[in-house]
Amino acid sequence: MSFAYHTALDLKRMIASKEISPVELIEDVLARQEALEPVLNCFVTRTPEVAQLAAKEAERVVLAGEELGLLHGLPISVKDLISMADVPWTFGSKPFADNIGTLDAPAVERVRAAGACIIGKTTTSEFGCKGTGDSPLTGITRNPWNVAKTPGGSSAGAGASVAAGLTPFALGTDGGGSVRIPSSLCGLFGIKAQFSRVPLFPVPATPTLAHVGPLARTVRDAALLLGAISGHDRRDPFAVAGPVPDYLGACGQPIKGMRIAWSPTFGYAHTDPEIIEITEQAARGFEQLGCTVELVESPIGEEPLDIWTAEFYGGVGTKLKDLLNDSADQLDPAVVKLLSGALDHSIEDYFKLLFARYALRDKVREFFEDYDLLLSPVLPVAAFDVGLDVPPGWEDRNAVSWVYYTYPFNATGQPAAAIPAGFSASGLPVGLQMVGRINSEVDIFRAAAAFEEAFPWADKKPQLPAS
Repeated sequence: MSFAYHTALDLKRMIASKEISPVELIEDVLARQEALEPVLNCFVTRTPEVAQLAAKEAERVVLAGEELGLLHGLPISVKDLISMADVPWTFGSKPFADNIGTLDAPAVERVRAAGACIIGKTTTSEFGCKGTGDSPLTGITRNPWNVAKTPGGSSAGAGASVAAGLTPFALGTDGGGSVRIPSSLCGLFGIKAQFSRVPLFPVPATPTLAHVGPLARTVRDAALLLGAISGHDRRDPFAVAGPVPDYLGACGQPIKGMRIAWSPTFGYAHTDPEIIEITEQAARGFEQLGCTVELVESPIGEEPLDIWTAEFYGGVGTKLKDLLNDSADQLDPAVVKLLSGALDHSIEDYFKLLFARYALRDKVREFFEDYDLLLSPVLPVAAFDVGLDVPPGWEDRNAVSWVYYTYPFNATGQPAAAIPAGFSASGLPVGLQMVGRINSEVDIFRAAAAFEEAFPWADKKPQLPAS
């Protein structure tokens, strides 16, 4: 029996009722992983022994009648920007090909403790610096909906493998959109929660922008995983204290009366008209669910690219300064180009942009005094050909700035998600971005679950070529 495309909640129920064995499940997943890798190239490191050992322990617990973990026996993957003890931690970079993680990041600790079975580390663009799915170390990761197209980045392998039905969910990271971008291009629901709702450790290169979050085929599966990895950790000085919100419980709450803003371009984005048409139709779908939807052309003011760039590339450039000086020929030329000049700002210039970031946060906070959610496209295009750093027609943008819609909310830190909105004329997924107030992930989950119920997508599956 194949367990491809089963939801995490279905598998969890089947394991608890002894309808399936965790060992049987993981063996099926590992066999499918072996078959998919030549087609999609989703993994930089596979960890079958780790998964099998966890599955055997999960089976023992079930048979012994002991209390089951929140993710008991479920297969999952971990993006290779996240540390995992005694497993390669390569950042998609040749100079780090032999680097080994010395500890489990908090999210990895928590999925292990909850009983999940980690099948491997997924591919990323180098250091998470591009919105596409290739790196010098691992080559090209491909989109299951069309293997000639990119799955997006930087959580490339996470998005492609979940879309291909290998695991019901995956752990990704998002410093400028890297959970939401592949979710949009691969037809998934992906969310970055409130900044440091999921604690970060070891300290990343972009400690005030980065998030760890789930990519999943259904809203409730993402809610399950986010619930398992959220919560305070003293190693992260920004970690959100207090009780973890009930994300799964929020998925059944009514949304009638929600005040929703819809913005097709944020007033500055150059976007394919087909994408605007598809996402606007999805946004207007909330009117059928009893919400008010209001067009807002410019919800956040001027494009905040310089604000985000100074923080993101300044952090990565500082971490990699010696490598850029001594071994730039080993790095992705697009990443070198992005990082070149990142450290040329004066301290005065940096703090001007930092204070501009605080002003942006306050402007967006004031905007959400009038709205419960902000909706927009996730991206200006559907998936484009592999091997490109920007979509055709967007050559005036760089390998990240073409995304337009996602990185502003890393600068503000508030929760933001991608939800499937439909398909392009060429059969490629298109995502709708949902942005919530500070600390209000539950609003995203209740609205996303209601939308999913009214306009389901999980029954749609890519037709993969044989390996």
